[in-house]
Amino acid sequence: MNQRPAPKRILLVTGLSGAGKSTALRTLEDIGWEVVDNLPLSLLHHLLSTPPSANAAGDRPLAAGIDSRTRDFDAQHIVGQIKKLAFEHGHPIETLFLDCAGTELLRRYSETRRRHPLAPDRPATDGIAAERELMAPLRRWSDHVIDTTDTDPPALQQQIRRRFAGPGSVPTLSILSFGFARGLPRNADNVFDMRFLKNPHWVEGLREQTGLDQAVCDHIATDPAYEDALTRIEELLIALLPRYEAEGKSYVSVAFGCTGGRHRSVHVAERIAARLRGAGFSPTVEHRDLASPPRDAVERAQGAGT
Repeated sequence: MNQRPAPKRILLVTGLSGAGKSTALRTLEDIGWEVVDNLPLSLLHHLLSTPPSANAAGDRPLAAGIDSRTRDFDAQHIVGQIKKLAFEHGHPIETLFLDCAGTELLRRYSETRRRHPLAPDRPATDGIAAERELMAPLRRWSDHVIDTTDTDPPALQQQIRRRFAGPGSVPTLSILSFGFARGLPRNADNVFDMRFLKNPHWVEGLREQTGLDQAVCDHIATDPAYEDALTRIEELLIALLPRYEAEGKSYVSVAFGCTGGRHRSVHVAERIAARLRGAGFSPTVEHRDLASPPRDAVERAQGAGT
């Protein structure tokens, strides 16, 4: 039997139950990967040795999904199998691990009324804790780790596309605005703190507006540090992005934070994105906390208001 042409890339997709493995595999399939789910790793060797059908592209990248429900699952043994397969087939086998905080997993199980696969007759918290311990060797071994605690399915799909759709002429660039009061973004590569700029929240008439409104933009721009600081950030990013490309990094996420995530960070993210587009990049922009209501208590928690 002829051996199938070697896939361009082999990715093992795993992680905690409820963290988004199914979404990741569907997205990989959408972008042209060959996807096999719930495959015992012992059968991966046979899959790689089986010729593809006549109408299939045999050199497509291959993603195989496994999780703790796989029969005789042993994370440490799986790491050993990955090393052995990589040696036998002459390719590195990458591993993507999808992680998530226990409180968020518990919320997801409660919302969907599903039982945790490792605790069908016990509280989901027991299953989550047992699975996290069981999966620890795989998480440590993984080449890619995505924490989906603050990530909904569309955002996870975007991350998978950025990482695995293949490198473009420049790294795929994502720009995010957020509020420190509502937590740091978990998967940002670069974070810039914009809380040194004048805060429109404390100006009557601007509080209910956002960084997308011209009056707010004009107010922020009157800060004496504004122009010099933003110009330096823009120049830094323009200098760094080609270096990321040279190092083989196919995606870059840049986050701008202010207190509540509605004014300064939103305006700065839009301005920086416009400058980078003018320099030949194609950033996507997301405003994580734009819809959050303005609250004096939130702003005061980060510094006295006037």
